[in-house]
Amino acid sequence: MIYRKLTATLQRLAKTFPVIAITGPRQSGKTTLAKAVFADKPYITLEDPAERAFALEDAKGFLHRFRDGAIFDEAQRWPDLFSYLQGMVDEEPIPGKFILTGSQQFGLLAGVSQSLAGRVGMTALLPLSLSELPTASQSSLSLDTLIIKGFYPALHVRDISPADWFASYIATYIERDIRQVLRVQDLSVFQRFVRLCAGRNGQLLNLNALAGETGISHKTAQSWLSVLESSYIVHLLPPYYRNFGKRLIKTPKLYFLDQGLACWLLGIRSPELLALHPMRGAIFESFIITEFLKSRYNQGLPPDLYFWRDNNGLEADIVFESGTKLQPVEIKSGRTITGDSIRAGLKAARFAGEEALQPWLIYGGDDSYERNGVTIMSWRDCAKWAELNAEQFQPKTIG
Repeated sequence: MIYRKLTATLQRLAKTFPVIAITGPRQSGKTTLAKAVFADKPYITLEDPAERAFALEDAKGFLHRFRDGAIFDEAQRWPDLFSYLQGMVDEEPIPGKFILTGSQQFGLLAGVSQSLAGRVGMTALLPLSLSELPTASQSSLSLDTLIIKGFYPALHVRDISPADWFASYIATYIERDIRQVLRVQDLSVFQRFVRLCAGRNGQLLNLNALAGETGISHKTAQSWLSVLESSYIVHLLPPYYRNFGKRLIKTPKLYFLDQGLACWLLGIRSPELLALHPMRGAIFESFIITEFLKSRYNQGLPPDLYFWRDNNGLEADIVFESGTKLQPVEIKSGRTITGDSIRAGLKAARFAGEEALQPWLIYGGDDSYERNGVTIMSWRDCAKWAELNAEQFQPKTIG
């Protein structure tokens, strides 16, 4: 089994909260991780029609089997579960008693906010980070090969074609999740919407243009995008909110959370094609941003990542707060660092003035070093730096 960095966070939260929730996209490894970390608990999936029917017909009889706790997989399939668990944990608030998993964030969050607020430790498990990849994948795969392959665990432990796997993944996602939460008359229109989103990876979100090209209303596009976001297919990176005396861009940027999936949707099937594709830079950018997101989610932290762009041409691909300072990050997909790259890195920090830390420049090459006041960072090292940065925000054990 692949060791997941979220393990330590789950163990920490299970010492405090009676209910632990693990959400994330389908096939990210939630069930495997829950069974491994909480191996002493019985496992029940609410996608099993027989179990769900039992729960609906006789809730008390169903839950009586699990008075000592359990793992409930796809918990959002039985919304009443959250109310019943509230009564059980209030009566006997034992830390780490129940584990909930779900691939629809909004389903879990709705149940938690209505019934389990203050009783549940929320976590999110995305596909594998660079540091979680099996050693063979880390050492032998080139950057473009790795991006094409993507980061879902199955693609790194089974001998399966990424193209075959992603085709099945999208079909299953649409048939299972989309039919459950959206009344889509023509699923092919939704598939076109997803592909058009992939074509806008790394761009400022323009819902009007996206809706018009798909042939749907603005309201429908907004609804469909919220589903993609809540099921961890895409992430909307918000602009940094502080005004440094500039005219700010206030629109979020759209990023796919798995670059292999984005490539498949775009018809990019080989590393050779990706190397020449006009969207390679945007795909690489989403890869780096997702690594930062994974490091924060794995340590139980909110994303708190932003970008900066103003009307005067100042831009930083990532901005995050580090203490009282701001850390600007510039991302370049090229394998070599040029003078223009260095100037772009320095420019990325200029908007924050004295509040900016030394800028980072993450690129597609293999060496990490400092040059002219810029920290040059290989893509291979970005996971380590992101994890080290996230560690400073972790709760510290007292006593």
